[in-house]
Amino acid sequence: MISEGYVKRDSVIHSAAPSLKIISLAVFCTAVFLLTSWQWVALAGGMTLVAYKVARLNLSHAYQGLKPTLAILAAIFIFQTIFVGLPLAAFILLRFSCLILAAHLVTITTRSSEFVEGILSLLRYAPGWVPAGKIALAISLSLRFIPMVRSVFAEVRMAQRARGLDKNLLALLNPLIVRTLKSGDQISDAVRARSPDL
Repeated sequence: MISEGYVKRDSVIHSAAPSLKIISLAVFCTAVFLLTSWQWVALAGGMTLVAYKVARLNLSHAYQGLKPTLAILAAIFIFQTIFVGLPLAAFILLRFSCLILAAHLVTITTRSSEFVEGILSLLRYAPGWVPAGKIALAISLSLRFIPMVRSVFAEVRMAQRARGLDKNLLALLNPLIVRTLKSGDQISDAVRARSPDL
């Protein structure tokens, strides 16, 4: 089952229209990607943390958004430090952190159903040949599939740790891949059963 990941709070960000949050996220991420100075990226990071505060969320919620990507961010930082130097590596790390935190904020303040509605409202003016329903469902499932994979990985790791195999990469990946594919098939069957036209 897909993990909702929604954190219920009474805030202006939670109550904002899903389409507005999606557009704001796209604009913010584009701006952060195009920014080339420390001052602007630091400002973007500060704005992101303020947004968490406005949403009545704390730093632990922000950390939960970064936690799954820490290993990847560390690898990027080391690689960039070696090839382009420490200052630029730190800048790239901060930029990626801003993007991840902003996306995580939108994810935990918006229900899955609201995501679908928001995407559909953005696609209502698209040409008739554009499969708006399929696009909305695909994006929503993609966003919610990540927490599910993370949960399955934690379960597999605990089971393999009991067997003394938690350091064996193949022993972790094989069950993870099998369970993820099975979950994907179950979700696909459920979607087809409820909406045959999709």
